[in-house]
Amino acid sequence: MPDGAAAPRSRRRGQALITAIHAAVLAELDESGYAGMTMERVAERAGAGKASLYRRWNSRAELVRDTAYHLMSDTEGAPDTGSLRGDLRELLRRTVTLLTGPLGGALRAVLSEALADRTRAGEISSLSLGMGRRMMADVVARAVSRGEIDARAITNARLDVGQALLRDRFLFREVTESDVDEIVDTVLVPLLGAPVGAPAHPR
Repeated sequence: MPDGAAAPRSRRRGQALITAIHAAVLAELDESGYAGMTMERVAERAGAGKASLYRRWNSRAELVRDTAYHLMSDTEGAPDTGSLRGDLRELLRRTVTLLTGPLGGALRAVLSEALADRTRAGEISSLSLGMGRRMMADVVARAVSRGEIDARAITNARLDVGQALLRDRFLFREVTESDVDEIVDTVLVPLLGAPVGAPAHPR
């Protein structure tokens, strides 16, 4: 190899490439924010070709959104603290950590862009709810097996409400751990503690 020549990059493939790209997205957002992030800069930082990004994501908005979903799903599954309240608090805290990091500002920008396109907004909403619902379903199934709640208390609407409340607060202000405690203690635990059709606070 001639002196001064750059060493050839080892070409990543499959999950190794995806992991490198997601890491590059986070680094770019931390350094430049969503406004300064480009597909070209992400590709360069990840040691990938720009074409490899566009084969998987049509835009930087899709790439940011996908990075967020992978961050949430790569945290070793739903938490298991031994209690419903503990599991709910840990799950929502993970969401807060995600939203208050560099990815949070980017997601806010992505959501703002999507509001002008009903189709895109619907896709983002359905994907986000789907991921949150799967994690919640694991948490409440474990609570049912421990005898903490009745299986009749589980509905899709009840699985969605905690993450939906956090997202609503995130869109209009900063979210904190105190929001987590309020949502868990005043909404989710009472709601999941009562079978459908029964009052959340029995008299």
